[in-house]
Amino acid sequence: MNKILLKKSLNPTVTLMEVDAPLVARKAEPGQFIILRVDENGERIPLTVADFDREKGSVTIIFQIVGATTEKLNHLNEGDFIHDFVGPLGRATHTEGLKKVAVVGGGVGCAIAYPVTKKLFQQGAEVHAIAGFRNKDLVILEDEFSAASTKFVRMSDDGSWGEKGLVTDALKKLIESGEKYDEVITIGPLIMMKFVCQLTKQYGVKTIASMNPIMIDGTGMCGGCRLTVGGKTKFACVDGPEFDGHEIDFDEAMARGRTYQDFERHAYEEACNLFKEAK
Repeated sequence: MNKILLKKSLNPTVTLMEVDAPLVARKAEPGQFIILRVDENGERIPLTVADFDREKGSVTIIFQIVGATTEKLNHLNEGDFIHDFVGPLGRATHTEGLKKVAVVGGGVGCAIAYPVTKKLFQQGAEVHAIAGFRNKDLVILEDEFSAASTKFVRMSDDGSWGEKGLVTDALKKLIESGEKYDEVITIGPLIMMKFVCQLTKQYGVKTIASMNPIMIDGTGMCGGCRLTVGGKTKFACVDGPEFDGHEIDFDEAMARGRTYQDFERHAYEEACNLFKEAK
């Protein structure tokens, strides 16, 4: 059982929670994730470690309310307990030796991109962060990115925040202006990462993509998070979650991600109705 120390709404559909988890905080690194269960009968869901405080023994998670479990999680408040909070899992982001990096985040994926940006910046790398959202009302972690990057480019679909356009527009502009990156790291919706990787492949820039497919046990035993990378089957929970973006079969990953879409919508609606009836 892990106590919720802080709960904060970042936008209408995204919530930040700081959780008392000293054993996880002691070992956590950017790029890794935890798996939690809200209650004894809950499903297991993976959430990336958005931040951690080793001295305080806390781990920060940021989640979007999109399904039954995140809806239930969002109904917990400060002082409440999460039943299971297991981690850190997965491989940490490789940051050693990188001198100049572009980190490209989209939507709630920016919550995963932020700790990577922060660590690179703390190590002395030149970090160009690009964040994209549909509109200004959905923006998260703006101040944090600004403080942890050498250059911060803001993009929105409708132009209400930063420049109007896609993150790929901003990245292409930077590359064509002469910026040379050791690596591009992209984290966000699959379709966004697919086009970021297609772009960087044209320019021969190494690109790492963070994958977050369906997971169950988080140890590689269930096979639920399998991906095709370089023609081989990989498991995001133990081989990743980060992979060479130029080798990922994004179309397959997107197709598999839609497998339980109808079921998830039904479960979400059931959870919402239960909370309404409880009121």
